[in-house]
Amino acid sequence: MNLPFITHKSESKRDIFLIIAVVLLSSLILYIPFIFNAFSWIGFQVPTQGMLSLYQNFDGLLYIVPAKAWYNPEAIAALRLEQTLPAEYYAAHLPMYPAFIAVFGLLFGYLKAMIVVTLLGAVAMALMFYKLTKDFKLTAAPLILSIVLLFLPRLFVVRSVGAPETLFIFFILSSIFFFEKKSYLLAGYLGGLAAMTKTPGILLFAGYALACFEYYRREHKINWQWLYLLFIPLGLVAVFALYAVQYGDFWAYFNTGGVVPMPYPFSAFNFQAKWVQTAWLEEIVLYLFIYGFAIAQLKDSKQRSLFYFSLVFLVASIFVQHRDLSRYLLPIWPFAAISYEKVLTSKKFVVIALLLLPAIYLYAWNFTLYNVLPISDWRPFL
Repeated sequence: MNLPFITHKSESKRDIFLIIAVVLLSSLILYIPFIFNAFSWIGFQVPTQGMLSLYQNFDGLLYIVPAKAWYNPEAIAALRLEQTLPAEYYAAHLPMYPAFIAVFGLLFGYLKAMIVVTLLGAVAMALMFYKLTKDFKLTAAPLILSIVLLFLPRLFVVRSVGAPETLFIFFILSSIFFFEKKSYLLAGYLGGLAAMTKTPGILLFAGYALACFEYYRREHKINWQWLYLLFIPLGLVAVFALYAVQYGDFWAYFNTGGVVPMPYPFSAFNFQAKWVQTAWLEEIVLYLFIYGFAIAQLKDSKQRSLFYFSLVFLVASIFVQHRDLSRYLLPIWPFAAISYEKVLTSKKFVVIALLLLPAIYLYAWNFTLYNVLPISDWRPFL
């Protein structure tokens, strides 16, 4: 409903406030059974340690190690971790998220900082998505779509525990926003930060290369400002240079033993694989169909980077041999949401989503109680 005394500016301020409130309040509700040790109220008969049980979720604590030791093998050994992991293992956890944990750890302590950074990343991610969809008129209901974005069940979990995904997706959305604004310096810089957060950030560069090539074929012109996009691979080179200094191995990331293999297409469908170990994988087919169809619908988008980045990311993801492929696909969820925006902002969908909200919370509680790193000595993480 449009009221004559409400300006677009005041509407935007209201929307921003609502998005921030939804991000924080929805996660706070998730935390309540942890804070009060009240899982028996919702049917879970499991021993918990309050918020410590939430902090235990993979892979949050593993990012605290580089936040404290900065990939120095001697400093890692000095932490006296009970996990018998080689120092090189932490090279699989790129430095941007740990860097933020280290900064906020000065104020909150490392465990709380891990959650604070995730929540701030979630706020930034949602607001950037709102700005992207509003400025480029990608939906008639950017507020509703931004809120719907937040409640994809797997994203709801990772935006509430220790995880780098919210920061990663924020950098991706910001980079794409500035790419489409033709601010290639900022697009390259933010893309470089994405690559320093998680290695798939390098796929932004591949998506942009395809978008630039399409422009060149159509216009027969080269924009030399595209060279700023080289900051994206340079971001990853900077990470590897850090590893060369700390580990004495430029390629330490590939020698961690923790890098998920990508042996062949659809390799997740192998119950014998190390990171799979189950045959109950039918939802992966559904995810691939949903994302594949969404990308097909983005093919004619005026914002070419949305299509090309999503396409490159999906093609790369089908090689990932991991049970949790729904998490690996999260960076293209915002673009799938844009593709399906008419459905996702419809009254029927919103009503069904609200009816299923208790199921989303039960899924999140069930997952966070199960997906934990066993810890008996918390001292290295304090």
